[in-house]
Amino acid sequence: MAAFYAGFPETVPIRTINRQCSSGLQAVADVAASIKAGFYNIGIGAGLESMTVDQIGGVRQVNPRVESCAEARDCLLPMGITSENVAEHYGVTRQEQDQAAVVSHKRAAAATASGKFKDEIIPVITKIVDPKTGEEKPVTIFVDDGIRPNTNMTDLAKLKPAFKKDGTTTAGNSSQVSDGAGAVLLMKRSLAMQKGLPILGVFRSFCAVGVGPAVNGIGPVFAIPAAVKSAGLELDDIDLFEINEAFASQFVYCCKKLELDPEKVNVNGGAMALGHPLGATGSYNCLSYRKLTTCLKITYRRTTFVVSSKTPPTFMHVAC
Repeated sequence: MAAFYAGFPETVPIRTINRQCSSGLQAVADVAASIKAGFYNIGIGAGLESMTVDQIGGVRQVNPRVESCAEARDCLLPMGITSENVAEHYGVTRQEQDQAAVVSHKRAAAATASGKFKDEIIPVITKIVDPKTGEEKPVTIFVDDGIRPNTNMTDLAKLKPAFKKDGTTTAGNSSQVSDGAGAVLLMKRSLAMQKGLPILGVFRSFCAVGVGPAVNGIGPVFAIPAAVKSAGLELDDIDLFEINEAFASQFVYCCKKLELDPEKVNVNGGAMALGHPLGATGSYNCLSYRKLTTCLKITYRRTTFVVSSKTPPTFMHVAC
């Protein structure tokens, strides 16, 4: 339905994949692999999510046999609890998490103000309803509305833990409930040159790994080095890293464990500021696509090696 609504004819084949928060990157990787295999010459990897429509709390049924397997049972843990597990198991403090949130918002605000996202965002025309009068009025959304430029340590320290009474994960150091969509166009280099299209980047490698579902956010620690090695590079060769900020706890831990230069990571902010529309976050920096488009725009301005990673629920993680 979405393809038809977007104007694609019935002759264009489509398919839907599900790797939860990694779906966006997986779609791009699938298109890249198919082009490399010669199945087709051009394709679009896209993702979208409307979390305001499909909200948490829906009724779900789980096979009772899941309870007999500890690892399977851990896959049902709320993501906020897995964030607390990471913070507790790997010693990530509340102060470190809040500081990461401050940096994310500051960088996203600066990138927005300087117009760095202008070419990534397609304005959306919609309507808003005045809660007091009930009056509808049309609006055009052309910037991310979750960015809080004035975010500071003092205000964040006042927030109560969101998932555990004595926890450290709060609404301020977590990603936001967001709507978003993104897409990446891929094709053979020869076809791009034939059509006179600018080449923004080259898809070099992709890797998916698994980790314990109770601490699922640590996946980038394993996925990033594997993807980098597959590309014939070392971590020191990478100019920019995009690591999804599902929660500050896992983001901080991954950066520390990989010993990454903070000035190379999420240079235009991350999901704590821009939002995390799950299936879209790669393209949206909340989308598995926003991350890629952000990387591609930076890459186009200069020769750069970029790594993007995603941390979905359960235990699968990807990087490219």
